[in-house]
Amino acid sequence: MVCPWNRFAHKSLEPDFAARHGLDDVVLTELFGWDEETFNQRFAGSAVYRIGHEQWLRNIAVALGNAPHSIEVLAALQARAQDASPLVREHVAWALERQGS
Repeated sequence: MVCPWNRFAHKSLEPDFAARHGLDDVVLTELFGWDEETFNQRFAGSAVYRIGHEQWLRNIAVALGNAPHSIEVLAALQARAQDASPLVREHVAWALERQGS
């Protein structure tokens, strides 16, 4: 969705390239709300599982910081502003600054 080369891509009918784990119709703010148990259950056996919940949240915080400004984005970020992880808190603070909050 963000790669400029994707405008030339065609959706594959190959099952190995199909969206998995129900991630084809979910918004980042919802994913950012997942607790570690949900993350572990949804991604068990996948490549995403290997990065771990903390890195997952860090990556989503960066994505939300670069997302268009919205009340939903701000609410999701503010909900994690006091996260137990210093890494997540640092990236949430950065994202909130980027969002003008």
